[in-house]
Amino acid sequence: MIMKTFLLITVFSLITLHQSSLSQTTTFSVSSPSGIHTVEFALKDQVPFYTVRRHDTELIAWSRMGFELQGEEDLSEDFRIASHSQSEFDETWTQLWGEKKHIRNNYNELALELEETGKKERRLKIIFRAYDDGIGFRYEFPEQPNLREFKILDELTEFNLTGNHTTWWIGAYQWNRFEYLTEETDLAVVDTVHTPFTMRTTDGLYMSIHEAALVDYSTMTLEKTDGYSLKANLMPWHDGIRVHAKAPSVTPWRTIQIADKPGDLITSYLILNLNDPNKIEDTSWIEPAKYVGIWWEMHLDKSTWGPGPNHGATTENTKRYIDFAAEHGFDHVLVEGWNVGWDENWFESGAVFSFTEPMEDFDLEGMAQYALDNGVRLMGHHENSATIEHYEAQVEDGFRLYHDLGIRAVKTGYVGHGQEIFWTDEDGNKNFEWHHGQHMVRHHQYIVELAAEYNIMLNVHEGVKDTGLRRTWPNLMTREVARGQEYNAWGDDGGNPPNHVLYLPFTRNMAGPFDYTPGIVDLLFEDYRPDNRVNHTLAKELALYVVIYSPLHMAADLPENYEKHPVPLRFIKDVPVDWYDTRVLNADIGKLVTIVRKDRNSRDWYLGSITDEQPRDFTVSLDFLDEGINYIAEIYRDTEDAHWDTHPYGYERVEMEVTNHDELRIMLAPGGGQAIRFRAEN
Repeated sequence: MIMKTFLLITVFSLITLHQSSLSQTTTFSVSSPSGIHTVEFALKDQVPFYTVRRHDTELIAWSRMGFELQGEEDLSEDFRIASHSQSEFDETWTQLWGEKKHIRNNYNELALELEETGKKERRLKIIFRAYDDGIGFRYEFPEQPNLREFKILDELTEFNLTGNHTTWWIGAYQWNRFEYLTEETDLAVVDTVHTPFTMRTTDGLYMSIHEAALVDYSTMTLEKTDGYSLKANLMPWHDGIRVHAKAPSVTPWRTIQIADKPGDLITSYLILNLNDPNKIEDTSWIEPAKYVGIWWEMHLDKSTWGPGPNHGATTENTKRYIDFAAEHGFDHVLVEGWNVGWDENWFESGAVFSFTEPMEDFDLEGMAQYALDNGVRLMGHHENSATIEHYEAQVEDGFRLYHDLGIRAVKTGYVGHGQEIFWTDEDGNKNFEWHHGQHMVRHHQYIVELAAEYNIMLNVHEGVKDTGLRRTWPNLMTREVARGQEYNAWGDDGGNPPNHVLYLPFTRNMAGPFDYTPGIVDLLFEDYRPDNRVNHTLAKELALYVVIYSPLHMAADLPENYEKHPVPLRFIKDVPVDWYDTRVLNADIGKLVTIVRKDRNSRDWYLGSITDEQPRDFTVSLDFLDEGINYIAEIYRDTEDAHWDTHPYGYERVEMEVTNHDELRIMLAPGGGQAIRFRAEN
């Protein structure tokens, strides 16, 4: 699966040594392969610090590192350098599925082992990796006699920025987890925010701070301290402990992706590169796919999750969706509300669900077989309302049942307010935890590994943020962890504004695939929720299939609505979910983005371009198309009078012959978009 081009490891001596009258400062540095980025590390009065430059521009000023521990001396000062080494690494590896098939992993590494000068002589290792698209670093706790099991009260990692940058963010520690609209402000007004935290520097560079390979640790938020300084703020346990740790172990990587242009952030694969290679031996059952399902109709109040006269997940209704999927080539049919428990007060007390027992009006085994007989599979659904003990007691039986029925994908749900995850201690006390603390990171790791045992792909809603673990566990297909399409159905703030999806590629999608559930063609809901609507044009809904990456993409609307709109349905059926390459033709965060992707299984290319409330008119070169091939451009575009508010259905489909020597004019209506299939002819 991995194609290595070369691996060269060398060890270097001390790089720089500075002497002052007050103290001795030993400075080490490492630069990226092309010399674009440089990380420096120093012990200043025996305290660890680092700094980051892009060429000659300082992006991260000297920033402190280390840990505050409970019940023992902190791991933050009185260090000396016990050893140090540098190495170079270059490989090209192949994603099982993804937005780019072959990814180059090329970095220079600096590894430092620090040792306390006191009696305990505890050791802390820090690893820096410098890439041409950013840097990553993490801490390692080696096996040692004086550091075994310990509790982290605070991670002292700082990101001391050098100016009042423009930033895009959502606030941390809110009741609705990550499901908020993006804020665009100066750094000066930021408080504590989730990552990815994206910014444009005062010098016009773009950066995004996040983390990679989050396993058995708490998720990192960023807290603004003094001036333009940020500090790691880890989601705590109920008792204030941030992380329960033991040696040997490692932290997640702290990542800083850096680019001259915002589009280059989208095509940075630094976070994936910092994760371990695939651990699943037989991956034949892992397949990107498109799906339909019994979901949107509940958000419209056409039907209900719970039993009754309008129950959605009936045998009859499921068969209708299966027939539609089979006719139009969709791979899975999601069925929500199929199992016992939805008639209880599940939102307040979710310990009511069975994950093996269907409701009386739903024939699970019969529908699973009917789907298979028609070349389709059911997609399972496990909503647990954040009652983790209840879910973990049944989940293996649920996965086993699905596996036996030929179900290969499961959508999980953890609906619950902020700090609502609980577990019961040995005294019978319920301890409430945040959705994104170490307790839940451990839970999700257990679920993804268990799912792999039963050949189950996962689509996780209300979970923890993505940190690139899909490379290691490729059955972890996609996640929600953001504000999705459903807010258009019932959001009391009018739903997602036209610019919401213009932020996502540079914020939420920087972390990984997003199950946004695009493809609504009945934009106004006049028969169900006339006070709500989708704040896009129809062409923009189609373009989202290219702009927002997910290996499991839903055609979210009702079958009857697609039957009324066969032309948009044609593009939804055609557009792939697995790509050979991805390029960004233009980008302005929150305003405009145009992305092209090449199908992994053909010579076809696809374009998605979307805008905010402002119309756009520009020209793009088609030089990304393959040389020597004639293409038919199948264009789904806004009409001249289209407008997200006044005329959202204004679209047209046209065709023209093009080659990679041509240019194409793109005109986007206010709140509009354009979707194109470039179909190879020869």
